[in-house]
Amino acid sequence: MRRNIVAGNWKSNELFSQADELINDIAEGLREFDNTDVDVIVCPPFPYLELVGDASEDVEFFVGAQNVSKFDNGAFTGEVSAKMLQSMNIDYCIVGHSERRKYFNETNQDVAEKVNKLLEADINPIVCVGESLAQREAGTHFDLIRSQVSEGLFHLDCEQIKKTVIAYEPVWAIGTGKTATKEQAQEVHAFIRAMLAEKYSDDVAQEVSILYGGSCNAKNARELFAQTDVDGGLIGGASLKAADFIEIARSF
Repeated sequence: MRRNIVAGNWKSNELFSQADELINDIAEGLREFDNTDVDVIVCPPFPYLELVGDASEDVEFFVGAQNVSKFDNGAFTGEVSAKMLQSMNIDYCIVGHSERRKYFNETNQDVAEKVNKLLEADINPIVCVGESLAQREAGTHFDLIRSQVSEGLFHLDCEQIKKTVIAYEPVWAIGTGKTATKEQAQEVHAFIRAMLAEKYSDDVAQEVSILYGGSCNAKNARELFAQTDVDGGLIGGASLKAADFIEIARSF
């Protein structure tokens, strides 16, 4: 069955000394965390992957990257390949985040190619989907999510899709303080799971973890995670506060 997951996305935040203090505080909090039904993932900026990886040797949590190149190793200045991440024992990698789609013009095809590279390197993709406020208000959000999921993921076989995590992040709720209601979150998560069941099977769909992201915090995590098809969260700002991040992980 699918796993409960809490993944912290630090985005482009923290200087090295701050990152060192943050991961030490998170590790200290996780030493007292005894829920084996929850997988905790920390996704720092690229320069801090080794720092976070070292901390994970003494405390059980997973390390994730925030992006990956769709290219292999070679003459691609500034790119970080899946094989590089694999060589550092990275467990997960976020792809298709709305900020990558918006600011770096990443397409569903780009996401599909990155997912392929990660799976080839035995790294679990965390694939983000979600609509803008205009799309939500126009009632086209399900069409948008259907295209993001199908074009980004439906080339995968059953075993590959089961290794993939999907994160629903309504763009209008990311960093705005606005949060989808528990009913809105459940509705979209159920829609995504129904898509998976239609494409693969209900058994396969029940093995895929679907996370909610978008101003998820220590105050609202419990009611969001209580929804049938919400398997945890991709946490942004709240993951930069160790106590809040640990509290969110305790919200199941």
